[in-house]
Amino acid sequence: MAFPNLVLLFTLFSFLLLFRSTESKLSADYYNKTCPKFQNIMQTILAEKQLSAPTTAAATLRVFFHDCFVNGCDSSLLIASNAFNKSERDANVNLSVAGDAFDLITRVKTALELECPGVVSCADILAISARDLVVTVGGPFYEVVLGRKDSRESNPSMVDKNLPKALTPMNELLSLFSSKGFSAEEMVALVGAHTIGFSHCKEFANRIFNFSKTSEFDPAYSPVFAQGLRKLCANYTKSPAMSAFNDVYTPGKFDNMYYKNLQNGLGLLSSDQAMVTDNRTKPFVDRFAANETAFFDMFARSMEKLSVYKVKENNDGDVRRRCDQFNTLQV
Repeated sequence: MAFPNLVLLFTLFSFLLLFRSTESKLSADYYNKTCPKFQNIMQTILAEKQLSAPTTAAATLRVFFHDCFVNGCDSSLLIASNAFNKSERDANVNLSVAGDAFDLITRVKTALELECPGVVSCADILAISARDLVVTVGGPFYEVVLGRKDSRESNPSMVDKNLPKALTPMNELLSLFSSKGFSAEEMVALVGAHTIGFSHCKEFANRIFNFSKTSEFDPAYSPVFAQGLRKLCANYTKSPAMSAFNDVYTPGKFDNMYYKNLQNGLGLLSSDQAMVTDNRTKPFVDRFAANETAFFDMFARSMEKLSVYKVKENNDGDVRRRCDQFNTLQV
């Protein structure tokens, strides 16, 4: 009577062997055989683009973060809208993302398609681009495994609830990051990406104009800094592109100055400044401000963790021919 059980066990074992043999594992050398010039092509184009447009590093890092936090690191944010569908790019929080990031990915993908057509995913291109550009502007190196597949959907309705905003309260920020598996310390480290890049005046206008009945600007700001921002952003409603550097001292260098700025009332965004007053995050701000190595170590570990968040593998996704379009028309 045990014979049927043995057959069932053998069938199950065979299925597991087949599954393991067809499963594609993420690895750092994923393209070594299928596209051996992958790294060299990427490094050349990344260097050229960053040199010609220094905002590329910050823009690409932001695109990577916004992509990963919305249903995983699957390049869904790279999809452009068409006559039939809107994409994640159309969500309000993504409208201000600098176009240099999208231009970079297009350049890299075009070159790779000429070298090894249909091999390298857009999700992998974005992950490597973010890492290499962080290193280019002085930040830490961290391991990026490869083999992601590109998503087959890009839904703008999924964006707002999955991304932090400039005015998001600390309780909600911590809850959002926790829901994706990140601790308060990891959150503070990841937000340290604001050490490069800029923010549009509309993101902090509430802090510098008519803040309260007793103060024109948020008293958490350094008064000199607040007055400078008020002058810079005086006409922001007429010129929506007006912006300020997130790090007023070293805006193009990836370092720990961002945390020192927070301690001195130079945190541009409300959500950033809140980290230095909340007891759940302040110890990490203080530690990273005092020790750049500690910041770099935690940022690197957190980025490694983020880069594999809900990735698509095998048949869960595609390798797009163009990063801004699905391989099949979505209607």
